[in-house]
Amino acid sequence: MSHLSSSPQKHKGEHKGHGLPRGSERGGSPRDKDRSVTVSSSVSMPAGGKGNRPSGPLSAPQRIPNRLIHEKSPYLLQHAYNPVDWYPWGQEAFDKARKENKPIFLSVGYSTCHWCHLMEEESFQNEEIGRLLGEDFVSIKVDREERPDVDKVYMTFVQATSSGGGWPMNVWLTPDLQPFVGGTYFPPEDGLTQVGFRTVLLRIREQWKQNKSTLLENSQRVASALLARSEISMGDRQLPPSAATMNSRCFQQLDESYDEEYGGFAEAPKFPAPVILNFLFSYWLSHRLTQDGSRAQQMALHTLKMMANGGIRDHVGQGFHRYSTDRQWHVPHFEKMLYDQAQLAVAYSQAFQISGDEFYADVAKGILRYVSRSLCHRSGGFHSAEDADSPPERGARPREGAFYVWTVKEVQQLLPEPVPSATEPLTSGQLLVKHYGLTEAGNISPSQDPKGELQGQNVLTVRYSLELTAARFGLDVEAVQTTLNTGLEKLFQARKHRPKPSLDSKMLAAWNGLMVSGYAVTGAVLGLDKLVSHATNGAKFLKRHMFDVASGRLMRTCYTSSGGSVEHSNSPCWGFLEDYAFVVRGLLDLYEASQESAWLEWALRLQDTQDRLFWDAQGGGYFCSEAELGAGLPLRLKDDQDGAEPSANSVAAHNLLRLHGYTGHKDWMTKCVCLLTAFSERMRRVPVALPEMIRALSVHQQTLKQIVICGDRQAKDTRALVQCVHSVYIPNKVLILADGDPSSFLSRQLPFLSTLRRLEDRATAYVCENQACSMPVTDPCELRKLLHP
Repeated sequence: MSHLSSSPQKHKGEHKGHGLPRGSERGGSPRDKDRSVTVSSSVSMPAGGKGNRPSGPLSAPQRIPNRLIHEKSPYLLQHAYNPVDWYPWGQEAFDKARKENKPIFLSVGYSTCHWCHLMEEESFQNEEIGRLLGEDFVSIKVDREERPDVDKVYMTFVQATSSGGGWPMNVWLTPDLQPFVGGTYFPPEDGLTQVGFRTVLLRIREQWKQNKSTLLENSQRVASALLARSEISMGDRQLPPSAATMNSRCFQQLDESYDEEYGGFAEAPKFPAPVILNFLFSYWLSHRLTQDGSRAQQMALHTLKMMANGGIRDHVGQGFHRYSTDRQWHVPHFEKMLYDQAQLAVAYSQAFQISGDEFYADVAKGILRYVSRSLCHRSGGFHSAEDADSPPERGARPREGAFYVWTVKEVQQLLPEPVPSATEPLTSGQLLVKHYGLTEAGNISPSQDPKGELQGQNVLTVRYSLELTAARFGLDVEAVQTTLNTGLEKLFQARKHRPKPSLDSKMLAAWNGLMVSGYAVTGAVLGLDKLVSHATNGAKFLKRHMFDVASGRLMRTCYTSSGGSVEHSNSPCWGFLEDYAFVVRGLLDLYEASQESAWLEWALRLQDTQDRLFWDAQGGGYFCSEAELGAGLPLRLKDDQDGAEPSANSVAAHNLLRLHGYTGHKDWMTKCVCLLTAFSERMRRVPVALPEMIRALSVHQQTLKQIVICGDRQAKDTRALVQCVHSVYIPNKVLILADGDPSSFLSRQLPFLSTLRRLEDRATAYVCENQACSMPVTDPCELRKLLHP
């Protein structure tokens, strides 16, 4: 999302301090500190009056479906029985607004968003509000995960004209799709400091009738300003900035905002931010003999350990929740997102590569067990998310976190077995309660539970090391570990009987690409072929269900039918830049994990399509959306921030460098330089906003290592050399298998491979840089020395 000033604006659920990348700012949690409604406008609006916010729906929902009943998106289907005359985003709604000269009310959210649920319950299920919307507006509902282009454009407006942003995002547009008022969550009625949704509707209706010409003029002026400020272009610059300078400035900004005690880079709320951890690991590698390098490694490893011990990790079922509402990583916002699992699996695998500590490997494996069990479609694809809210019992009203929290009584009843050899009477339940910090009164502060839904409940969070818990009760560490693991398994089995959070079964190409990377990288690093097979199945799913062979284009979405099969929307939703960039990265990672060149070939074809659809030949870099797909939108943006997900341009820069390493095609190196140059000003101004792109800048200026293994893919000696490469953290490398076949895909791309020979008919490794290769080695230990001189 383009930013319009030198530092990102404060945002619901975002990081605080030093312009750090936001999480996804996904609507937030009832325990977030920032709960004020955000209203932005290109015209002035008076403040709301006094009133009380109701605690539940104002009327029973009408069971007559609106147009959204014909959609596939789980989020849109959640609104299909609202008494609102909803339209999906499309020409029918635009034509109606123009014909009837009505403003458009655009509401954007996603299916696992707590505050989206709340606004639906309070306002969109309200008959009177539905009538107001129907009489004076054309109402459009958008799933931000289906249409990230629509979301980015209007979020840019909301952020530029207010103090923040978030979801649900509610924006009022002219019939020509120009925004003039916007905000986030609105309560239904006015409060002491908050303007209510009903009041906003009435005032906008009045403004439209009496002051429309001024509204339109202001809207056009705002749109022109946004267009000018959001432009990212090479301009007169010929080269990107110095990687050393950008690295140093980014590291210093992170160092200044680091939480020494609990890890992470903010007070609260805290997001995982894998892009920051990736940057710190890369920074460590290139500065590992310096104090700053050691500091970078310590910050990343400590943050990962504190997150894994905290309540943001689901200790019972594994996987990570969306973010922590407190500084200690203790009480999470409970939704679980696919893209978090994908990136964190890679981060923990890399932490294992760097530290050798099995703790990080175990966390990575736990994440992928969760994904395989709960987010994996039987055809190999991956679902988007699990909701934060669920009923505490059958038939009850959903509450946030109900599926995940525990009382002391529940735990002790489930785990009554005595623990042998303890120095005092002790049950398994009491041991688990002590180790994970459960209390009779509940370990969730009232300040994090303003609605009182979690009173007496506990979030499991590791309070003591295994050694301290063992010493407290006079036990062996191994005995404590075994008892805790058995106890967690029993809690997991008991939790199966609770009502589950709802599943967003939508499948997105971009997030599936990230997940292919998650399985491929983790499987390669840990030497687990089963995980690589999951990655392969994910890639096969993408090719079978989300790729149009005739045009070479990716589809953005597919869905799970009521019978469990894969289905598509009536008119295909074509892929955006992030779909191509993330899938290409996944395929490159899968090639390196499996050495199956078919995945590399498909990656090259998708990159060609990406270049054709999104490349800006004048300004450099890639637009987020196709020109035709975004027709009518006031902006065509280039995403310029690495946040909860890396910027697609940052990933594309890495992909171009890697593809050049696999093929030698100069055009891709040229494009990479143009891209990095186009984002020069953004990197210079706020380096911490683009840590992933700074990593790509570093790889470009340090040059890429081509690690070539000459051997038969299935042979033991070949696999030993390949596993040696995977065991070492080398972010600036491509791994190439040369099987000796001159007609193979890679041999045709890189003719120099035919000059590399096996020594004594054994698998042989070469490390090549700047068109020169090392002496050949056949021993994994010798190869390791070459990789880490």
